Amino acid sequence: MSDTDPSADRLDYVAWADRLRDGELLGQECAECGHTTAAPKAACVRCGSRTLAAVTLPTDGIVHSETTIGVPPEGFDGEYQVAVVRLGDAKVLGRIDGAVDIGDRVSFADVLVADDHPAPVFEPV
Repeated sequence: MSDTDPSADRLDYVAWADRLRDGELLGQECAECGHTTAAPKAACVRCGSRTLAAVTLPTDGIVHSETTIGVPPEGFDGEYQVAVVRLGDAKVLGRIDGAVDIGDRVSFADVLVADDHPAPVFEPV
């Protein structure tokens, strides 16, 4: 992301996915209200501003909610757990390597790619 070219700070899905594949969690921060979101958006979900800049998210967070996928989709084996993880002000959905409960601390550990779409993997701390 660039300090000199504001358009370079714009984050779309392709740029987000490419950086995630490289092991970096990116989000967007609103210049108007300071809200941070984990997934690329066209406007701030809190205030509606379109002045968003890409930011690197923390790699350690807290489990906000979790569920176990008991009947996995085609191409996935066995049960697995997913969670919404709070990373600072942002929340991101990711797969869990291990087992967690709401309120547990987790850390970004890996990237899972399925059908060319990456997803973050977290593990308990």
